[in-house]
Amino acid sequence: MLRVVVRRTQLYSLHYLHLLPHCQPSVKWFRRSLVSTTTPILPVFKQAERFKDNIALSDQHGEHTYEQIHRLSGHLAWLIQNILGEDTTQERIAFLCPNDVSYIISQWATWMAGHIAVPLYPRHPAPELEYFVRDSRAAVIITTSEYAPKVKQILSGQQVIVLEEFFFKPSTEDESTLPAQYGRDPHFYTLSDAMILYTSGTTGPPKGVLLNHSNVQSQVSCLHQAWGWTQRDTLLHCLPLHHTHGIVNALLCPLYLGARVVMLPSFSPAEVWSHLLALNAPVEARVSLFMAVPTMYVKLLEEYHASLAKTSRTKEYVRSVCTQNVRLMISGSAALPESVLTSWQEATGHVLLERYGMTEIGMALSNPLKGTRHPGSVGTPLPGVEVRIVKFLPGQEDYQLLCEGSSTGTKVVPGSENEPGELLVRGPNVFKEYWCRPHATMDEFTHDGWFKTGDTAIYKEGSYRILGRTSVDIIKSGGFKISALDVEKQLLTHPNISDVAVVGVPDLTWGQKVAAVIVWHGEEQLDPMALREWGKERMPHYKVPSEVVQVKDSLPRNNMGKVNKKQLLLDFFKDPHSPS
Repeated sequence: MLRVVVRRTQLYSLHYLHLLPHCQPSVKWFRRSLVSTTTPILPVFKQAERFKDNIALSDQHGEHTYEQIHRLSGHLAWLIQNILGEDTTQERIAFLCPNDVSYIISQWATWMAGHIAVPLYPRHPAPELEYFVRDSRAAVIITTSEYAPKVKQILSGQQVIVLEEFFFKPSTEDESTLPAQYGRDPHFYTLSDAMILYTSGTTGPPKGVLLNHSNVQSQVSCLHQAWGWTQRDTLLHCLPLHHTHGIVNALLCPLYLGARVVMLPSFSPAEVWSHLLALNAPVEARVSLFMAVPTMYVKLLEEYHASLAKTSRTKEYVRSVCTQNVRLMISGSAALPESVLTSWQEATGHVLLERYGMTEIGMALSNPLKGTRHPGSVGTPLPGVEVRIVKFLPGQEDYQLLCEGSSTGTKVVPGSENEPGELLVRGPNVFKEYWCRPHATMDEFTHDGWFKTGDTAIYKEGSYRILGRTSVDIIKSGGFKISALDVEKQLLTHPNISDVAVVGVPDLTWGQKVAAVIVWHGEEQLDPMALREWGKERMPHYKVPSEVVQVKDSLPRNNMGKVNKKQLLLDFFKDPHSPS
């Protein structure tokens, strides 16, 4: 057996285009609405009208007020309506923008014009972006000059708006013809859809999660209540802007109530520390909230020990500034190792607040803003969210209820104390449907309307704990949910790989790292660098195995031809039950 360890690399791949669903408007998914349709929904840009002179965003280009962003978004919305027709609504508008003001302008303009936002991630390869654009049936793609060449690779008849060309070329339009008020009637948003966020493709091709404006407002308002947001807050943003964490938690939450966002172009440990310590920031721009995934906290601790913890005096300075200026630090998207929580508390004085959520539901559970935060716990249900822990009966739709909870408390069925089961969620935060996939939507809900998260949970000592994915084929690495089956399928397209099994190995930095046991039949020796080059156009970087074990003949299988992946972990990977 040859063991080859490959460092975590930037590899991309996706060949899902032939699997695009055919939308059938006649096939609809119905479930009982938990949202009142009598109360008008006010999208974020409507809220922004109250905070005109406040600084909404500080980015690499400077400071931007709510009024400036609102006005530019209105101009872009006017252009979108000119392209698609003023009376046309609910078309999909995809946008590929950097982490700066262009993203917010594109998002707000899409909603002002009455359409559905489809945010794209610049680091995704062209085939994956093309899949998202085609699957969503986007009518327009908004981008910047930086990403315009990438957009050209994925076009299939869409109109393209390059923001610099629109905003900075001499205008031939009379500004007096522009509308004085931007956006549709408030009742329009009560009944309309807001955005499509794509899952990581853990059970096949990525699915578009369709959220309506009521879902978005519910997700934002419950976090406002739970985490004590105020207009005085300043949030440091360094997250990707194609997932719930970066979009709802870290962007819409502050912008809904007039707070300030300091946005970095990308995550940089040194830059994050510079902002947390307020080295160059005026008093009004000092960070009061910070959110990150566990992997980021590991990298920040590495930077802390390398650059900031050289003397007891600098250690005390870091701890003092963080406790005085920052009121809340949050970790999510993956399990937080207790050692990281402890080390972060020692460095900053903050006990990280852990919470639980996913693309389909936003946030569902959270540790308390004030009160004891237990390591490994994700707290209790957020306001407006209901949860259940259940055991499904084999071969049936029915389930056995173990416990049921809301923000007011949890009731455990007698005899089911400390018993694990699958976590179910219900509430106005839960998504509307999977885009153009009514049957997939139905599969993810119980017969009585609860969303099946696929996570195993337990209610113990007054709080909920997530024990892991119900399926061994789901890997959570660096905040991403990854389908082992999808990675296997891509690796099997390599001419020299005849069999493969992909597993998640516990890892302190990534939560789990993607590992593969490969049957290699090539005449030449397996070359990790060559494999990396081969994979650059095939898999997103987070799906690429960071550790590879090569075997000569075959994988161990049972009488049914199945690989026991739990046994593989024991046989091929050192101490798989403990983080490395």
